[in-house]
Amino acid sequence: MKENNDASKKDKKSKVSIGKAFKTIIWPKRNLVFIGLILIVLSRLSSLVLPWKSKALLDDVIPNKDYDQLYQLLLVVGIAILVQAITSFLLTRILSVQAQYLISELRAQVQKKVLSLPISFFDNTKSGALVSRIMSDVEGVRNLIGTGLVQLVGGTITAVISMVLLIGISPSMTLFVLIPVAIFGLVALKAFKYIRPIFRNRGVINADVKGRLTETLAGVRVIKAFNAEQQENEVFEKGVDLLFQNVKKSLTATALMTSSSTFLLGIASTGIMGIGGYKIMTGELTVGDFLSFTLLLGFMIAPIVQMSNIGSQLTEALAGLDRTEELMNMEAEEDDENRTIELENVSGNINFDDVSFSYEEGKEVLNNISFDVPKGSVTALVGSSGSGKSTIAGLSATFLKPKSGKVTIDNNDMSKVLLSSYRKHLGVVLQDEFLFEGTIKENILFPRPNATEDELQNAVKAAYVNEFTDRFENGLDTLIGERGVKLSGGQRQRLAIARAILANPKIIILDEATSSLDTESEALIQKSLSELIKDRTTIVIAHRLSTIKQADQILVIESGSIVERGTHDQLIAKKGRYFELYTYQSKI
Repeated sequence: MKENNDASKKDKKSKVSIGKAFKTIIWPKRNLVFIGLILIVLSRLSSLVLPWKSKALLDDVIPNKDYDQLYQLLLVVGIAILVQAITSFLLTRILSVQAQYLISELRAQVQKKVLSLPISFFDNTKSGALVSRIMSDVEGVRNLIGTGLVQLVGGTITAVISMVLLIGISPSMTLFVLIPVAIFGLVALKAFKYIRPIFRNRGVINADVKGRLTETLAGVRVIKAFNAEQQENEVFEKGVDLLFQNVKKSLTATALMTSSSTFLLGIASTGIMGIGGYKIMTGELTVGDFLSFTLLLGFMIAPIVQMSNIGSQLTEALAGLDRTEELMNMEAEEDDENRTIELENVSGNINFDDVSFSYEEGKEVLNNISFDVPKGSVTALVGSSGSGKSTIAGLSATFLKPKSGKVTIDNNDMSKVLLSSYRKHLGVVLQDEFLFEGTIKENILFPRPNATEDELQNAVKAAYVNEFTDRFENGLDTLIGERGVKLSGGQRQRLAIARAILANPKIIILDEATSSLDTESEALIQKSLSELIKDRTTIVIAHRLSTIKQADQILVIESGSIVERGTHDQLIAKKGRYFELYTYQSKI
């Protein structure tokens, strides 16, 4: 669980304090929060009317049989209860709804941030883990601006007012109560300090488990093919057990707070019963005073006991926001201050000048390679697996950045070009092309949702997609399932090429575009590719060397270096590495 280690390293660097959360989350919504606070005050004040009036009921109304005062008292208490009900409804309607709106806003911001991050981030992070961080980590906000805030502020107001009224009834009894309350407060603070890292680690574990589960469901065919269900079950069980152990730790700390509050406040209640009984018998307190004190004591203690729950909610919220802040603080691709060049028109001249690249320090994948791809030309990359072909394609697509040397587009250094201005002229067809769940039509229209029907049909015909959609009952409106599972490899590839044709890019990168096709499909694809690459700068990676005979130049890559370059005929005449690869494939 690499993410566990990464998170622990960042734990000291990134912690969201209450003050920071207030400044960034609560303060921008201050108008609504202010209205909410007024409603909280009205709600809590109205809730104190009943215990306050109980003294008058027992000490004045009942002994004097004052029916008029009884009716007035009942009217006041009834109005207070009505005010409490109305303010409670408005609180839920305003703050809780606002909290949910804020959660949706934050999710959108985090998702936007995640999509802006470089490809290298996604290479090292599970998609399921990211889903968890986008959807789950921000949910704690509801406790900062919703129910948690209401309970925290409302409870504090109620406790303070109740304490003032309790002191007015009996200072000595109030002091006796405050001692165990203070002890409980110290226990709670220690517990919250212990719980926060647990909640933070829970987010990491939860993301890891969800990430693995997402992979398992996506790879169910491979799992079943290798009879590996038991293996996956064990991996998942181990993950959920780690989650359980984490939850158990937090529940233990919460249980400690709850039991401490029960014990300490129980002692306080027992003491009050004895002291109050003694004071009534000596005439220092009336029965009304004692009842009022007891009821107000409940109003003071209840919020304090609730603090354990509120504190856990706020601690969990801040732990989630810690992880959210980590994402939001990451540098997006376009955040690079060196990227100042905005491309308006692209001709398509690509140049690699002494480029080296490595995924890991000290393990170079490309070694000082240089070559030109003139506009409108086709450059083919061939070589054995792991030689660096896909890395060259990744650099050309700006998915990667060279460690040394530079890649240029129309003499502009790619590292200084705004990526969006370059990529809108780029089309990519990958070996394992990704299709979205939906219809064939929706997938083709993905790069240009507003394309005309004629443009759509031209792309469909150019890629020979109609060759199989005409046989489907729903034609282009056929649902293809998750990742296009209902289509064959050749059909998915043709759909991907239709998508690229519709995008109408100036630069095309074809990464093993015909590798998954049968002979018949390959023949159709070759025709559509001829249409796709016409007058466009094209970089082709191909294992099937028969598909690149017409390339303007062929680069033979071995161990990260260009060992041969030339046309098909020139390289065959050299009888070098390309000749070996070609003649070997011809025999198969």
